[in-house]
Amino acid sequence: MSYKSDIEIARAAKKRPIQEIGEKIGIGSDDLLPYGHDKAKVSQDFINSVQGNENGKLILVTAINPTPAGEGKTTTTVGLGDGLNRNGKKAMVCIREASLGPNFGMKGGAAGGGHAQVVPMEDMNLHFTGDFHAITSAHSLLSAMLDNHIYWGNSQEIDTRRVTWRRVVDMNDRSLREITSSLGGVSNGFAREDGFDITVASEVMAILCLAKDLKDLETRLGEMIVAYRRDKSPVYCRDIKAEGAMTVLLKDAMQPNLVQTLENNPAFVHGGPFANIAHGCNSVIATQTALKLADYVVTEAGFGADLGAEKFMNIKCRKAGLAPDCVVLVATVRAMKMNGGVAKADLGEENVDAVNEGCANLGRHIGNLKSFGVPVVVAINHFVTDTDAEVQAVKDYVVTQGSEAIVSRHWELGSEGSAELAEKVAEVADSGVSQFAPLYNDELSLFEKIERVAKGIYRADEVIADQKIRDQLKLWEEQGYGNLPVCMAKTQYSFSTDPTLRGAPTGHSVPVREVRLSAGAGFVVVVCGEIMTMPGLPRTPAAESIRLNDAGEIEGLF
Repeated sequence: MSYKSDIEIARAAKKRPIQEIGEKIGIGSDDLLPYGHDKAKVSQDFINSVQGNENGKLILVTAINPTPAGEGKTTTTVGLGDGLNRNGKKAMVCIREASLGPNFGMKGGAAGGGHAQVVPMEDMNLHFTGDFHAITSAHSLLSAMLDNHIYWGNSQEIDTRRVTWRRVVDMNDRSLREITSSLGGVSNGFAREDGFDITVASEVMAILCLAKDLKDLETRLGEMIVAYRRDKSPVYCRDIKAEGAMTVLLKDAMQPNLVQTLENNPAFVHGGPFANIAHGCNSVIATQTALKLADYVVTEAGFGADLGAEKFMNIKCRKAGLAPDCVVLVATVRAMKMNGGVAKADLGEENVDAVNEGCANLGRHIGNLKSFGVPVVVAINHFVTDTDAEVQAVKDYVVTQGSEAIVSRHWELGSEGSAELAEKVAEVADSGVSQFAPLYNDELSLFEKIERVAKGIYRADEVIADQKIRDQLKLWEEQGYGNLPVCMAKTQYSFSTDPTLRGAPTGHSVPVREVRLSAGAGFVVVVCGEIMTMPGLPRTPAAESIRLNDAGEIEGLF
């Protein structure tokens, strides 16, 4: 049996005018800034006006470590939101915006899939409302002003060998990872080593997702460290006097984007940091606003629970004063078989033994999530090739871990297929059993925080770091940054730093290659193993298949 592609389903959606979607959650048309007929930004005045409302229940959707078989975390997030609404609950979805890099690379978009999508899918996966362009422009403005400051006399006495502010572009381009800038003689400035990260790895992105309003945004931008002087004292963005103009560029980007699911339920799509190199959650302003408008808010955290969920708990919740009432952990039978050693080409054949073998990865994630004091429901994202015996094997295993697994068929059936999952999640969220607490206290040293994550979440035996890295962490502690959380940059494919090591590995080490202080965002980035903050394109990028058809419609988006 053949199924329609995601883009075919999205194109056939019976969308409602965005003003009608806003009315469902009490947002009047005067408080919406439309971008066409099917998407709009929500005004800051409206956001301010609802701050006195009680909060709804917060539900986090996360997943096992991603495999080429696919897990469907965003699809489950959207399907769960639709299922809650189908069951008579007032629910909203909060997800991240898609980066152009993965869209044209290998990962694809970030709008869900099948009959559990947010629309307009094509817009969301491409330019959308221009938020990423604004972030890239603000970041680039600071880059230009920094080099201009050095060119015109360098009154801040910046050591050009210690410029830490890299450039960004929202594209996978490995050739830009390490470059030399300002070549061409005296008129072009002072030549120096430079490099690019992808826009989603920018500290500007992280700040936009953590700032509570424009004033907070401007303050945080000013706190960013862009370079060091010869005496190793930091030079801040505010020293370059760039934070005001950057805030102007980000004024509209700070406002959450309202769209709809295929079933015309409201969804905020805002912000988009990657979880393998940043904190991997949608914006605080979108999540907090949704909690004031709906009884249940379903949000996601990027990649597996060892990355996105850990950072959601330890960074986003800590910074914003949030506490999840329930966590939904997404798993698939196919991914269990891959973790159990089955090749992708053989996933269509029943293999209960491989499912049982691969469940160790699922079990570790359940245990990790429970260590935060939050109840866990496992969502088995159903594929048509799953057999009853394989599904039962997952269910039976989850029971041994003290949780319950619910099969969800949202991809195929929409809210009808996720109604049972939604009922269970609402029951758990309403139970009040959540006793959320972060993994570590602010008072621990930065290296101890790194060890807490590496040993407690990744189950590593040790953290390996050169003395210069340890000394750098101590220096930041002396400068007053010791109370910050850590943001681990690590491969998403494994609990270890080896992407080929599936399952639930033990006996491994976590090598720290580099540490970066994101003083404005309020965390320390810890770069582990071979992870790159500027991805590359695969041998056959998705861009080769993306084009306009004869009707002027987009083809090839996932």
